[in-house]
Amino acid sequence: MELRTLKYFVAVAEELHFGRAATRLHMSQPPLSRAVKQLETEVGALLLVRSPAGVALTPVGALLLDEARALLDHADRVRLRVTSAAGGSTVTVGILGDSTDPAAGRLAAAYRRSHPGVDIRIRDADLTDPTCGLRAGLVDVALTRAPFDETALTVCELRSDPVGAVLRADDPLARRESLRLADLSDRRWFQFPQGTDPLWRSYWNGGEPREGPVVRVVQECLQAVLWNGTVGLAPLGHDMPAGLAAVPLTDMAPSRVVAVWNEGDPNPLVRSFIDIATAAYRR
Repeated sequence: MELRTLKYFVAVAEELHFGRAATRLHMSQPPLSRAVKQLETEVGALLLVRSPAGVALTPVGALLLDEARALLDHADRVRLRVTSAAGGSTVTVGILGDSTDPAAGRLAAAYRRSHPGVDIRIRDADLTDPTCGLRAGLVDVALTRAPFDETALTVCELRSDPVGAVLRADDPLARRESLRLADLSDRRWFQFPQGTDPLWRSYWNGGEPREGPVVRVVQECLQAVLWNGTVGLAPLGHDMPAGLAAVPLTDMAPSRVVAVWNEGDPNPLVRSFIDIATAAYRR
């Protein structure tokens, strides 16, 4: 049995649909069907029952699914260890957000321990591209915040944070225990440059068109509030600089911390990064 054929079978067995499995594997359906039929010939048993209602696993197919998953996971670990041992391997991580997040520190430490031979490069992205250069091929994986256009990307949610309004400490609204977006409707908000992902822009503008100074990085956002009295939004849970305050917003959806990578990327170092990130952010 070839690993590639087992990967095809696992996709069909998990999707229970040849069309969806073909889409997931970025291939057409006829060669996928032929590969599964060839696997059934090699095994000497029917693995899948095909009907107008869909696809179902036979008992032999269910057994093979468990074994195939274990074998593919082992193959990935072997590739990962060999790649790390060979040295010279590089993973470029795009980061958008608070670099003081304790979970990011745990992730960095855990990844270094697991892959001491891997050169980890960091690209600190600005707010115009929430994917941190992933689509342009500048990074292998990104630690960022949703929402944004997820076309051709795979997104893994790591955590969600409540969001608050960032105000000057002497602003009358800063004394409130909580706010609603309507309380800020007459204020100027910081803006992202033209060309910024529309979903991303809409979220951080509270779902409404806004006016205000254009900013590109987090520090510019904070300075716009401090110097101009501009209103902005930010995840809660981090200390504000002197002179600023963050007041919880009761009608704002949480900000999702996510790891994102290009759909179908076979790099085992990226897959390992996602596994370690999931553990680090859920502590």
